[in-house]
Amino acid sequence: MAERKIVVDTLRLNYQGLFNLNEMYMMIDKWLREKGYDKFERKNFEHVYKDGRQVEVEIEPWKKFTDYAKCSIKLNMLCTEVKDVVVKIDGKNVKMNQGKVLMTFMGFLETDYEHRWEQKAILYFLRTIFDLWVYKINTDKFEAFVAEDTNH
Repeated sequence: MAERKIVVDTLRLNYQGLFNLNEMYMMIDKWLREKGYDKFERKNFEHVYKDGRQVEVEIEPWKKFTDYAKCSIKLNMLCTEVKDVVVKIDGKNVKMNQGKVLMTFMGFLETDYEHRWEQKAILYFLRTIFDLWVYKINTDKFEAFVAEDTNH
């Protein structure tokens, strides 16, 4: 079984006020492309209530470091009480959203994600030895990359 190590555990971002939901989503998408991540969108729901909309998005982008290790970031975004408002900026009327945003980030380092070292017990044992002593330097570097990207 591939090992999935939690590098960054539940980093939270809370915001309440004006924002543009479409621009925020496009900014996240652009950042993922710039950093070389492949995006996997687990869910994207929008519910309409009497006090406003609720938008729930779960994205899990991933990037391969090697054939043995890859990085994945889990991003949960929950926007509640979202209402459309018109704001005057520099003399122009601009459509924006008002509401609450809660974003949580988790960063993972996955090793042996292709399950190559699990076919026999001796290979699994060798992989454990390999991870603990030989590949430890690279694993530490990969964990630093995961932490940096998740915090960014």
